[in-house]
Amino acid sequence: MIEGRDPATGQVLRAEVDGERIIAVHRLAARDPGLPWLIPGLIDLQVNGYGGFDVNGAEASPDAVASITHILAGRGVTSWVPTIITGTEEAITASLRAVADARRADPVVAAAIPFAHVEGPFLSGEDGPRGAHDLAQIRPVDAAEVARWAGHGPLGYVTVSPHTEGAPAQIAAIVASGVRVALGHTHASPGQLQAAADAGATLSTHLGNGIFATLPRHPNPIWTQLADDRLTAGLIGDGHHLPADTLTAMARAKGPGRSFLASDSVALAGSAPGRYHQPVGGDVELHPDGRLTMADSPLLAGSGVNLAEVVAFVLTHTPLGLPTVVEMACATPARIIGDARIGRVQAGARADLVLLDEQGRVVDVLRQGARP
Repeated sequence: MIEGRDPATGQVLRAEVDGERIIAVHRLAARDPGLPWLIPGLIDLQVNGYGGFDVNGAEASPDAVASITHILAGRGVTSWVPTIITGTEEAITASLRAVADARRADPVVAAAIPFAHVEGPFLSGEDGPRGAHDLAQIRPVDAAEVARWAGHGPLGYVTVSPHTEGAPAQIAAIVASGVRVALGHTHASPGQLQAAADAGATLSTHLGNGIFATLPRHPNPIWTQLADDRLTAGLIGDGHHLPADTLTAMARAKGPGRSFLASDSVALAGSAPGRYHQPVGGDVELHPDGRLTMADSPLLAGSGVNLAEVVAFVLTHTPLGLPTVVEMACATPARIIGDARIGRVQAGARADLVLLDEQGRVVDVLRQGARP
């Protein structure tokens, strides 16, 4: 048994767990404000690394993928999507093989990782939209290359900038192959973004980031993606990528079920403040407040937090409220993944459960029916 308050009603929930599954959920009429909130395990759709482990570059390995899985689970993130950034085709496929090997070696890891996300290399080459991605490896959208990647590991979605001629046709071919397409790191025009959605793009990667620091008042790529109900938008809620009021306005503009929270964490997440050299990304600085930038630059280089910290920040710095935050960190990511067994507290679901205190901090975790 595990008990906690229902974020939607405040009533007591009592979940019965048998092995890896929830077998029953009892709703009690009583209210107990002393109980923590009971929510599903958190689901992070964008993790480049964590705890000193990376899914990119020479550091990528099955052991690194497994280590991230277990560390994140202890913090309440029971499902996550390894995010592989811009690189050579060989580097991308090596990371995908590491994910595939980790999933084959451990059923717990396989359950936690539905697939991988490749962010790039089909991105804008412009400073600003490109972010920290390697300019030398930026190239136009290529469905044939994506098909080759998919032969090496579980590929769920790819982030592209649809600014190049022929991008819609390439996006349509990628979607037809069973891989989702997200839009991001882009300087594409509104018309090009709309054409990408027409071709089958359904996601926006960390909307509001990976874009020029100064934009026309209107039109611009943010307005276009906010307005398009076909696009479900990822939002990095660490307090650095998006100010709290910006995140609030974006979530409200997208509406229920059309935005999700992500960490965009990198291997340095959780490390002590200081300057570091990363095999992928080069020299960076992790500031005392958790902000991670390129060295001697305000340009962000991923984030230094996990999704549980994102949830706590959004709960304590925005008016969105716990039910909305749970939807953005659990139900909506589960829908994107396409797995009805996660992202919900109900009979038949996987026993991934998290207890939160009033500030949104994790106080207990069950992963697949056991404490990690």
